Amino acid sequence: MGVYLDFNSTAPIDERVLEEMIKIYRNTPGNADSRTHTFGYDARRAVETARAEVASLLGVNKDEVFFTSGATESNNIAIQGLREYAEKTGKKHIITTSVEHKSVLETCKALEQQGFEVSYVNPKADGRVSVEEVTELVREDTVLVSIMHVNNETGIIQPIKEIGEFLADKETFFHIDATQSFGKLVDELKAIKYDMLSMSAHKIAGPQGVGTLVLRKKRYKLPPVKGIMYGGQQERGIRPGTIPVALVVGLGTACALVESEYKQNQEKCLTIKNALLEELNASGVKCEINGDQNYCVPSTLNICFNGVSSEALMLSTKQYCGISNGSACNSKSYEPSYVLTAMGISTEKIENSVRISWGAESDCEDVVTSFKELLAVAKSFAAF
Repeated sequence: MGVYLDFNSTAPIDERVLEEMIKIYRNTPGNADSRTHTFGYDARRAVETARAEVASLLGVNKDEVFFTSGATESNNIAIQGLREYAEKTGKKHIITTSVEHKSVLETCKALEQQGFEVSYVNPKADGRVSVEEVTELVREDTVLVSIMHVNNETGIIQPIKEIGEFLADKETFFHIDATQSFGKLVDELKAIKYDMLSMSAHKIAGPQGVGTLVLRKKRYKLPPVKGIMYGGQQERGIRPGTIPVALVVGLGTACALVESEYKQNQEKCLTIKNALLEELNASGVKCEINGDQNYCVPSTLNICFNGVSSEALMLSTKQYCGISNGSACNSKSYEPSYVLTAMGISTEKIENSVRISWGAESDCEDVVTSFKELLAVAKSFAAF
């Protein structure tokens, strides 16, 4: 079966998280919005405990946390939810980057069809966008700047803190897609000034199907975001629908575990990364690492093996490890990675690139052993 090395796609659920979810499924059958019996009270108490756990990890107020089905929905709400405000104020300009997740890019494209203007900033060859290039695009009619904190394909960290500082006193909302940094860059996220933040539980060993949209208060007011679905008033109308109590508890538990363990988790991930880089350098395989590793999370490597098809490499090493060659959201597409394309990498090199990602629960020895097998296969392919 091999070693799982596709954590940026989804992380295996932590057993401790699963145990807490099972307790809810077994013992808390109520709807969190049922106010007429103790079953509903118990469910609501569990939801609010989880909300507090998410808020604590981010260093925000509990009433700024809204539960969703995941970051894709959170991104949609954050962007589409400002449409009414934008129409009323005439502020219909959005700034984002060309390397965002599809849930941001496709939403922006849809708004362009409705009369919005969107400016897309390309990254430099190192994978990072220029702070100056972003800030110079801000105008009086700019309603939103939406930029991911860490790229899902390369692991490159964007200069979010600097952009947030610039926007702090502007009448422009700042949205961060923190899907790949939440629970990893914990202290860094707490230091960033932003208005909205998206995340998914399954990236931090929580369950799939639940996430959070954080709406920060400014001058005691939340951003003027409206829900994009019709229904009840769950989550104060931001996200209608019955709250999945067990999933929410799973998210809260994952956050609580991360808050107490994130420093050692990052150390474990960095140890694995250093071991992989050591093996890579000693292998003699001709390769290049995509993105500046001085600005990269310790749990991701995007490697171009010169002259080796990524598709062939993945198929030939699947008994050793599970890796990918791009975002899982585009895995059915055979087009070259739009992220690497935007970085100016040639199509040939993109087709030779794979993403390897791991987590704190990964066993360093197992990861290194599987990576050696991958390197051996890559070396044999390159010889032809």
